[in-house]
Amino acid sequence: METIFAAIEQLIHYAQHRGLLAPEDVVYARNRLLATLKLTEWQPAEAKDILLASPDRVLNAIIDWAYEQGLLETNTMTERDIWDAKLMDCVMPRPSEVIRTFYERYHRDPQEATDWFYSLSQASNYIQTARIAQNRQWKVSTMYGELDITINLAKPEKDPKEIAKRKEMPSSSYPKCVLCKENEGYEGTWGHPARSNHRVIPITLLGEQWYFQYSPYVYYNEHCIVFHAEHVPMKMDRKTLERLLDFVEQFPHYFIGSNADLPIVGGSILTHDHFQGGRYTFAMENAEIEEYISIPSFPSLTAGIVRWPMSVIRLTGAKEEVLEAAVRLYDTWRAYSDPDVDIIAYSGDVPHNTITPIARRRGHLFELDIVLRNNRTSTEHPYGIFHPHEELHHIKKENIGLIEVMGLAVLPGRLDLELETLADYLVHRTKKEDWDETMLKHWDWYESILSANPYTTKDNVYELLRNEVGQRFVTVLEHAGVFKRDKRGKDAFRRFLSYAIANMSSFV
Repeated sequence: METIFAAIEQLIHYAQHRGLLAPEDVVYARNRLLATLKLTEWQPAEAKDILLASPDRVLNAIIDWAYEQGLLETNTMTERDIWDAKLMDCVMPRPSEVIRTFYERYHRDPQEATDWFYSLSQASNYIQTARIAQNRQWKVSTMYGELDITINLAKPEKDPKEIAKRKEMPSSSYPKCVLCKENEGYEGTWGHPARSNHRVIPITLLGEQWYFQYSPYVYYNEHCIVFHAEHVPMKMDRKTLERLLDFVEQFPHYFIGSNADLPIVGGSILTHDHFQGGRYTFAMENAEIEEYISIPSFPSLTAGIVRWPMSVIRLTGAKEEVLEAAVRLYDTWRAYSDPDVDIIAYSGDVPHNTITPIARRRGHLFELDIVLRNNRTSTEHPYGIFHPHEELHHIKKENIGLIEVMGLAVLPGRLDLELETLADYLVHRTKKEDWDETMLKHWDWYESILSANPYTTKDNVYELLRNEVGQRFVTVLEHAGVFKRDKRGKDAFRRFLSYAIANMSSFV
């Protein structure tokens, strides 16, 4: 950029091209940018006649200039993110305009509305498309279908300067968490992400106020978040299942699911009730029912056990029947124990059984996948009996939440470099004594890979490792399944279903 004024004009040009800025708002937006950059004069400049796919290049030029002028203190990623968001906020519509346009389109077609809002969330740089592109992503064929693997590189490690600044910051409870509506337009701090360019859509579920947004680090197409208007904790109950079905009735082209509401088997945020959804077909959705079950109380309902590494019951039918059957299954499961397969519902008053439900439409029918979860720990498995066991922690140690349950592995960024190193070790048959100490957690895996693949070479090692990661993820999911896939586990699953069905009263 020749001058800061040319950069400003280029950003305005981009915003107009991407539908963020109307011609009537150009002067206003330009003046907002000048004020943000502490400029009191304007020198006419001409934007280069190029259509930018992303605003990153021009934003970086402006922020570099701002740092040179002393407007940034550290020039770290956190501080640059704050500037990135507030610059984009100058050239995008206010919340009321976004909401009005969304619902104008929604009344014509719900998919038209979400298409537009997703495009806006990308154009505004709220969805970090450039960083998301850094993620490693591939698919792996398994006995359960094609699973998705992602190594998350979109959230880089904090700079030491950022860590130090965060320690200096006074504690704040506003916004209460990263999901609260109060994030909309929030500038951000060293301890809370920048949200100046954030927009949310109010929606109504069961007559209650909820909000709809997209994830800034989407893991799949149109990865959305639906969150309660109030900062209330996750809670699995009848209303949760009703809300999921209500949502897919309003947005039939999306699926939606809820993380479980207990530690270990729940998501990363249990303090604010929310769901995740989007327009993507996961392997679990494509998985077939391997054993149909008859529920006399609901004769028109299609139900069965899904062929999946975790323990999944699928219900398909009319909305009210699906809801009633799901509620009764959940109520039964919540109090169900089978010590022969390590399932105990309570330790004193502490509950262990819950579910991860996922809702979708099948034409005019409604469908719920009920994934049974239990969060007990033991001396042998202190991280969770139905959690990735310790021998898999070199790949995945974190909670198995909704996204993983459906067949998308979200793996830690450290694996990117570690897999590169492991590939080199495999090709050169590196001895254990020559390994980097941080890599020793992979030793047993390395030995099993070489044992099964003695002809590993530099030409096939990366494809081999990608497949091995996928098969390892299958084992992660099998560990999280409460009823194992062997005869003993399948018999126990049938025992539970027989008990649950017997407890169901007639549907009125």
